Amino acid sequence: MTVPVFGSAARRRAPSPVARGWAARLRPFAVVALVVPVMGVPLWLVVVTAGKSQGEALSPDLSLPSRWHLWENLAQVWQQGEVPMAFLGSLLVVAPSVVLVLTFGSMASWILARRASRLNAVLYALAISGIVLPPAVVTIVLLLRQLGLAGSPAGMIGVYVGIYLSTVIFFVTGFVRTVPVSLEEAARMDGAGPVRVFFSVILPLLRPVLATATILICLYVWNDVFYAFFVVGGRLDTLPLNLFQVANAGLYLNNWHLIFAYVVLMSLPLLIVFAIAQRRIISGITGGAVK
Repeated sequence: MTVPVFGSAARRRAPSPVARGWAARLRPFAVVALVVPVMGVPLWLVVVTAGKSQGEALSPDLSLPSRWHLWENLAQVWQQGEVPMAFLGSLLVVAPSVVLVLTFGSMASWILARRASRLNAVLYALAISGIVLPPAVVTIVLLLRQLGLAGSPAGMIGVYVGIYLSTVIFFVTGFVRTVPVSLEEAARMDGAGPVRVFFSVILPLLRPVLATATILICLYVWNDVFYAFFVVGGRLDTLPLNLFQVANAGLYLNNWHLIFAYVVLMSLPLLIVFAIAQRRIISGITGGAVK
């Protein structure tokens, strides 16, 4: 009876170094081929439709406009669509929400990462459960009415901080565990208290992961219309709420070129934030999620 040599067969079936090299070279092109249709096609549709005339934009498609009207459409939307006031309203809500959620989330992540106990493990599980559990909108609205914060920017900021705090804790906790404890011990030996240790030692080291969290929170809050509609109730104009309102008005009725031009204007601040923080995004993702 002949015993098969499984090791030799496995070596014969293993891909050659040349094949592995070609696979490694083709992998980036395969990723780009998958990403471009998913992200490039909608982006192209928005830009070309925003640059068309009213007649050409009645049926939005991927074709180029016969003559570009992008700047004229952007100027008309800026002047007639009340974009400056809506931009200030969005900025009034987004900036405090991002600052507060990053500050509180970083503090909570530092405590959860440094104090290993069963209670903290339970608290961490409860904290990140907000990522998958949907918020109770009706309960939130009733609570804000009882507190007298319904329809106010403060109530909207509180809602965003509570909703997205779990996302920041999830990202930052893993990153804090990679920071050497010896740095904190050295600061304590110099007489620094917990608050000084956090703001002088820990917070500067969290810049990469906080840049990633900033992009995500800005994206969520800047484009949100669901919670803003129910909580603010039209008492404060934000860019998504303003677009929702004016899209039903006579100015934007069947004027897809103006609607898409508004989308372009609304997306520009996020692109600027992404361009500023993009250097730290990859390092923040790999540092906080892998470890």
